[in-house]
Amino acid sequence: MKKLFPFLAVLGLAAGAVSVRQAIGSDHQDTPEVELSPRMDINDVYAFPGSSADRIVLVMTTSSPITPAQVAGASFDPNLLYQLKVDNDDDAVEDLVLQFTFEGTGAGQQVIVRGPVAPADFGVMNRIVDVDPVVTGAVNQTLDAGPMQVFAGPRDDPFFLDLEQFFRIVPDRKPVSGGLSQLPDTPTASAFRDPAPDYLAGFNTLAFVVELPVADLTAGGTARLGIWGTISR
Repeated sequence: MKKLFPFLAVLGLAAGAVSVRQAIGSDHQDTPEVELSPRMDINDVYAFPGSSADRIVLVMTTSSPITPAQVAGASFDPNLLYQLKVDNDDDAVEDLVLQFTFEGTGAGQQVIVRGPVAPADFGVMNRIVDVDPVVTGAVNQTLDAGPMQVFAGPRDDPFFLDLEQFFRIVPDRKPVSGGLSQLPDTPTASAFRDPAPDYLAGFNTLAFVVELPVADLTAGGTARLGIWGTISR
C-alpha cells in the first residue's frame, strides 16, 4: 500500500549539472516544531561535482547538532520520508525524486533508496514511489548500486562563523541568555577574525550522500538543475 506523506519542510538549492550556480539559503531550526523534533529539520542541501566530470554528488543534512556522546545512538527517523527533488526543465516543479526511508534505529539501522524516478505526487503532498529500491543496506558505510553510491549516517558539521566577533560588531543582536550573552560589549570590532573559528567543532549532523551520473538527472531535460530537499511525515 502506498503511504501518503503531507509536506513538512523544504530547503532549496539551485545548481548546475556539475557545479553549484546559486545557493538560495541555509536553514537551521527555522520553526518551533522542527526545533523540538530535530530529525525533521533540514540543515543544508549541497550539490557539487563528483569523482569524475560526468558525475554529481548530492547531500542533505539533518538533526544538527549531535554531540560526540550522542553519535553512537544517532539515527534517522523511520517514520519520515526524506527526499531530494530535481527540476531539469526550469519550471520549478520536481521532475525526478530520490527517496530515502529507514528501518530500525541506532547502529543497526537500514537505509532504503528509490530513484531517481518521476514522483508520485508534486509539491506539498508526497508518496513513496511504487518502484523497487535501487539499494538497501546498513547506515555508516558506503553502499554501491551500479553507477550510484550512497552513504547515510553521522558526519562532522563544520560551521565557520565568528559569532563572538559578530556580536561585538552588532552588539544589539547578542542573545539575552546562554554563553554568548556573557560576551562583553567591549572591545567593539569592525571585522571578523581570519581564519574564522569552527563554531560547531566537535558536533555532528545526520547526512545522506549520493553520487551518481549527471545523465541520470538531466535525461529528458536541460543541463541546468534545480535541487531541493524535503522531509515529510
